[in-house]
Amino acid sequence: MIVGGGVIGLAVARALVLRGLSDVLLIERSRLGAESSSAAAGMLAPQAEADRADDFFHLACQSRDMYPAFAAALLEETGIDIELDTTGTLYLAFTDDDARELEKRYEWQSQAGLVLEILRVEEARRIEPAISENVCAALKFPFDGQVENRRLISALAASTEKLGVRLATGTTVTSLRTDHRGVAGVETSRGFVSTETVVIAGGAWTSMLELKGRSGKTSSDKTLPNLCIEPVRGQMLCFEANPQIARHVVYTPRGYIVPRRDGRLLAGSTTEHAGFDKRVTAEGVSSLLSAALEISPQIGALHLAASWAGLRPRAADGLPVLGPYAEIDGLFYATGHYRNGILLAPITGELIAGAIVDQVPSTSLGSFSPDRFDLVSVN
Repeated sequence: MIVGGGVIGLAVARALVLRGLSDVLLIERSRLGAESSSAAAGMLAPQAEADRADDFFHLACQSRDMYPAFAAALLEETGIDIELDTTGTLYLAFTDDDARELEKRYEWQSQAGLVLEILRVEEARRIEPAISENVCAALKFPFDGQVENRRLISALAASTEKLGVRLATGTTVTSLRTDHRGVAGVETSRGFVSTETVVIAGGAWTSMLELKGRSGKTSSDKTLPNLCIEPVRGQMLCFEANPQIARHVVYTPRGYIVPRRDGRLLAGSTTEHAGFDKRVTAEGVSSLLSAALEISPQIGALHLAASWAGLRPRAADGLPVLGPYAEIDGLFYATGHYRNGILLAPITGELIAGAIVDQVPSTSLGSFSPDRFDLVSVN
């Protein structure tokens, strides 16, 4: 059973069936992909966003590199093109501090043998004529790109349904039940569901899950990890750009723009600790517009078609929470992806499905284990 029907829960469900499991149930409190998965920009940009080569960076790059095969498989399974774009990502510098950060990024990634290009300003303006004349330096990451995240959700939903996953939407999981063996099932808004395996993929709502014994009373001999999953609001703007004014994802230390094939141009994103408040604010819009105009003054002439906000799930240490939880047999986590849920969907699905089916977690999960957190008492 999977708790959570965003891009991560759907990817895990699909991977489980493809590994041979025939009875997979996914429970989602709202609609499939209704929360941060739909609100995202769909960027696949681990190199543009990283400042060091750690375990998370390697995980992110592995997942990005899975996307061509992932997209092709989803197209074959569902007929839905997730619009994987491999044009590359530009990283622009506008200040001396930006340029120093850009140089650091170029140096460590070059030394690590990664593919990236340092561009002269005139080269950057040649490939993206609409960028501001104030650009002072630029990098190109040829392997970073994007997908249309809402089409990705549609494709994963169609794939899981076709593969026989049972989908229960509009259903809230309120508590996890355990017995002396481990997981016994979950209590939902529609009643108790028995199962010996649960994958928690609840995003920003993960920490709301309670733990109870088989009888439904508070468990006295089991504990959950103290993940402290926090919702972090990210506001986004959407402009109409026909014809498009950009070909690449364009990234700066203050924001980014993402061109879509249908003529939309996304601009993002804020990082706000506002609880579960998904309102778009005047301050947020002003900040995003300022960052977008820094990239290209031409954006000022575009029609602002829409704005929205999503709640990104951030764990206490900022890293995803992936894999089995040693304290409770049958309990797995696939949450806390923060700003990288779309990027990490393919590899999360494979790693979690592998840990469940093979019963031997990959060494790639080590740094992201839920066991790294202190236990939270539920007595």
